[in-house]
Parts: sequence; C-alpha cells; structure tokens
Amino acid sequence: MKHLPLHWKIIIGMVLGVVFGLIAISMGWDQFTNDWIKPFGTIFINLLKLIAMPLILASLVKGISDLKDISKLSTIGTRTLGIYICTTVTAVIIGLVLVNIIEPGSSITEETRIDLVQEYEEETMQKQEQAQEQSESGPLQPLVDVVPANIFDAATNNRNMLQVIFFAIFFGIGIILIDPKHAKPVKDFFDGFNSIILKLIDLIMESAPYGVFALLATLVVESPSLDLFIALGMYSLTLIIGLILMIIIYNILVKV
Repeated sequence: MKHLPLHWKIIIGMVLGVVFGLIAISMGWDQFTNDWIKPFGTIFINLLKLIAMPLILASLVKGISDLKDISKLSTIGTRTLGIYICTTVTAVIIGLVLVNIIEPGSSITEETRIDLVQEYEEETMQKQEQAQEQSESGPLQPLVDVVPANIFDAATNNRNMLQVIFFAIFFGIGIILIDPKHAKPVKDFFDGFNSIILKLIDLIMESAPYGVFALLATLVVESPSLDLFIALGMYSLTLIIGLILMIIIYNILVKV
C-alpha cells in the first residue's frame, strides 16, 4: 500500500468511502459518521482552500520575475491569453456535449427536485440577486473588479483570485524593472516561498486518500435519497470523462 502511486490511493479511498457510507446507512451510523468522519473531510477541503491563494501569489511572482526581460512578458501574455480562450471554449463545448449525452441529473425524481429547491431556495435567491446586479453594471465593471483597492483584503477571500493574480503580475513586473541588486532579496524570498508552498502541497496531497474517504462517506450518509446519490455519481463520471478529454487536448497543445 505504501508503494502505490498517489492516484491509486485516492481511488481506493473513494471506493472505501462509498462502501463505508452504505454500511453506515444500513447500520444506523449516521451520527457517528457526522461526528467522527465528516470533520476529516472538512479539514482536507480547508487545507486545499488554505493553500490556493499563497500558491497563486508565489508561483506568478516567481514565474514573471524569472523572465528578466519585460518584452518577453508581452509575447508570453498574448500567447497565454489566446491559449486560455481556446481551451476555455473547448472545455465549454465538451461540457455541454457530455451533459446532453449522459444527462447526469435525469435520475432525480420530481419529489427530490422539490426538496432540493426548498432546501436551497434562499441561497438561490441570493445568487439571482447577485446575477441581476452584475447584469445592471457597466460594460467595464468586470475590468474594475479585477483591480483590488486593498491587496490584503483581496487575499483574505478565495473568490477574489483574479485580484490577487493582477497584483502578482503587477508586482512581478516591478521586480523586473528595478535594479537587479535591489530586486534580488525580494526575488530570493519568493523563490523560497514558492518552494515551501509546493512542499506543503505535497504534504496535503499525502492526506488526500483519507480526505476523499471522509468526503465520500459523508456524502453517501447525507444524501437524502438514492436517486440523488446516483445523479452525483453520474455527474462525477461526466466530469472524469471531460477531464480526460481535456488532458488529451492539453497534450496535443504541448506537442504543437
């Protein structure tokens, strides 16, 4: 078990999580699962959220400062934006095609649909209000939202990822433009910071099999009905197929 690749450990954790969840339902271990299993899944998700912002900041600042030539940034940025747009459009097309072919939500009964609507009605209304406000804003509002008024405030919320990306790029450009002697201490700091973050990710991923076990076990136990659990399984299958197709496309892009 110790010498198994990480992805196999994660798959085994997922399978065992589902099996444990089914056993917990049949044995009446719902409360035990919520009290002693679910927290480990929550901790794993929190660790992933914890590392997201530092990873973006450190990797972007390091990557841009390594260029040493501002003219290269323009070329790379243009190509990156073009590739990003193409891959995003491709991903959307693949997602729409797979969803319409597999129809992952088709197993949900009308009764379950009504229960879900009632349970998430308040949250849905908030999302609709936010969407309405966004639609009423000016055409350049998305551009305004990208530029943070306070980087420390932006960095405290993972939803402000674009603002942190903007600051990291801006900061990296500043490192390139100043005297290398003055920039070296800051660059050395971010080089070391990036290495530490990558090592922390390795440590977090070592706990991934246990995290997904807890998440899947909790999901099975908390599913209000079997049809919803089947729908989630079909959604997972749709997602996996989509990711495999995107990996193939990315490999083709790398070769090109």
